[in-house]
Amino acid sequence: MEQAFFLLIATVAVGAGIMVVAARNPTHSAMALMVCFVQVAAVFLLLRSPILAVIQMFVYVGAVIILFLFVIMMLDVQAEARTRFLKKGVTVTIVGICLLGGEMLALLLGSDLLFAQSANLLPDQMSSVGGLGEILFTEYLFPFEVASVILLTALVGAIILTRQAEEGR
Repeated sequence: MEQAFFLLIATVAVGAGIMVVAARNPTHSAMALMVCFVQVAAVFLLLRSPILAVIQMFVYVGAVIILFLFVIMMLDVQAEARTRFLKKGVTVTIVGICLLGGEMLALLLGSDLLFAQSANLLPDQMSSVGGLGEILFTEYLFPFEVASVILLTALVGAIILTRQAEEGR
């Protein structure tokens, strides 16, 4: 039964993710992103981790989507939405997307993760903040640090781009 729910939730999440990219209206794109975030929270519930689900709902659905909607309202994105996004290299882009999708599908079908029954984490480790922190900082410390470096790089890049745009005015 859980696998059927997961397939339903995953299908809706992937469909919403495609709508985020494909929607021409930025407000519709933000709403599709919200649906995708809610589906990720539902996956956390299926993994018996209600704390992560609540954090996902508060931080991403509650804060990030509101921020996106405020930015959309403040900027004149309707004029940009009417222009064609990909002017050159549409075929190269489509071929690249198909190659990456095929590679991802081949890796997924060749791995044991597709048919794995459950994670090796105990439910009490995933349902309490202490257990989650212990696992995060012991077993998953390196991926956590890599994610931190990626987010820091994105933050520095955004600051640099903003400063260059202000200096160009």
